[in-house]
Amino acid sequence: MKIALLSPIAWRTPPRHYGPWERVVSLLAEGLVKKGIDVTLFATGDSETSAKLEYICPFPYEENPNIDPKVWEAMHIAHLFEKADKFDLIHNHYDFMPLSYSRLVNTPVITTIHGFSSSRILPIYRAYNRDNYYVSISNADRAPDLDYIATVYHGIDLQEFTLVEQAGEYLLYFGRIHPDKGTAEAIAIARHCGMKLYIAGIIQDKDYYNTRVAPQVDNENIFYMGSVGPSQRNHLLGKAYALLHPIHFNEPFGLSVVEAMACGTPVIAFNRGSMPEVINDGQTGFLVNNVVEACEKLELVAYLDRKKCREWVEMRFSQERMVEDYIRLYEQILAHEK
Repeated sequence: MKIALLSPIAWRTPPRHYGPWERVVSLLAEGLVKKGIDVTLFATGDSETSAKLEYICPFPYEENPNIDPKVWEAMHIAHLFEKADKFDLIHNHYDFMPLSYSRLVNTPVITTIHGFSSSRILPIYRAYNRDNYYVSISNADRAPDLDYIATVYHGIDLQEFTLVEQAGEYLLYFGRIHPDKGTAEAIAIARHCGMKLYIAGIIQDKDYYNTRVAPQVDNENIFYMGSVGPSQRNHLLGKAYALLHPIHFNEPFGLSVVEAMACGTPVIAFNRGSMPEVINDGQTGFLVNNVVEACEKLELVAYLDRKKCREWVEMRFSQERMVEDYIRLYEQILAHEK
């Protein structure tokens, strides 16, 4: 079985700091190689992988302001599809653009839909619905008029996350600084409860950061850590009392939520999107609807068993489980295509 994995080129695969899609592709690639599958990863030239690496774009466009993202995205996707006949299956993790190439080749294409950035991109998914195999990353993140072959939850490398059984004394916000992610609400929760809050993540909305977040950062109670790498991420997540995830959109999955629970840290999240699938309410965290409810649940976090948080992730969100799920889909697709 020869598999081509198409990763985004916004960030390196795996990412140095931020890059959730690239992180998932990396974990899948490494897991498939361990299973003895012939994998070629199409990613940036500085990517690190045990698979064969193919690239056009030498460095991530988010780290290189001198290149035009659309130009290099087009060349990156074309580079794979021009070699399509060398593979048994193409696994697309690059959103909707590769769909427009899929009818030009005979190699079947499976597309993991990592969320819909807007309803405006749905027309292309509808247009290529019969020509692709769609995978959702949660049952909540499914468009009703599309056909899906399966839901495959993301997996994480559990060896990168250390279970910390003793709860810490600070709260943590871990994610993009953006209104959708509720950074300001996390600050409000921490302020109301009189707890320190550490904020980690890239600034995606500068105006929001400058008006709603930066004025609150006093480095006494509210701290901004910037974007953190794997080692610091493990420490921050494990030593936290709870992760705050007060989202204002229907999040497709939420890797940081799973990563926190892998460290034993419960999560308090607004009950949107995939959160009921990712969090075991009352066992690994709490689903709430607003800041007031979040504050009410914070006291109860102390009574949760942090070991159960880790066990929940081991059972549902491991890298091994994700890899096995995708291998079954590959086999199913190839059998159907014969």
